[in-house]
Amino acid sequence: MTINEISQKLLDAKYRSKLSFAQIGEAIGRDEIWIAALCYGQASANETEAKHVLGVLGLSLDLFPSLCQSQSKGLGPSVPTDPLIYRFYEIMQVYGYPMKAIIHEKFGDGIMSAIDFTMAIDKVEDPKGDRVKVTFDGKFLPYKKW
Repeated sequence: MTINEISQKLLDAKYRSKLSFAQIGEAIGRDEIWIAALCYGQASANETEAKHVLGVLGLSLDLFPSLCQSQSKGLGPSVPTDPLIYRFYEIMQVYGYPMKAIIHEKFGDGIMSAIDFTMAIDKVEDPKGDRVKVTFDGKFLPYKKW
C-alpha cells in the first residue's frame, strides 16, 4: 500500500513519539479508530482537531489545512494483498450474504450506515491464543419507497 505524503509525516511522528492511536485519541477526545483513519487519510478533522493532533505529534501547523480537507476514502479498485486487510475481504466473501440476510430478517430491507457508524477493536485474552474482537455499530437505513 502506498500512502500519501501527509499520512507518512503523521505516522513517522507517531512512531517517533511512541504514542499509540489510543493515547493520541485520549489527548484530543477522539476514538483511536478515528485517529488512525485520520492518519491514513481516511477521515478529515476540523481546525481545532487538526491543530491538536499536530501539537500532540510535534508537527508543524502548516500541515493542518491538509487534515481539514475532505478525503477520498477507500483502498482503491483492487483487493489489497496485505494479509490482515485481505482477511476482512475474505470474511465478507464468505459471510457477507449471510450477514445481509440476517440484517434483512431483523430490520427489513436496508443497509447499515458507514457514516453514522462506530467501530471498536478489542483484545480478548484466551489460553488457546488471544482473540481479536471487532465490533461494528452502524445505524440501520431502510431503503426508501416512492
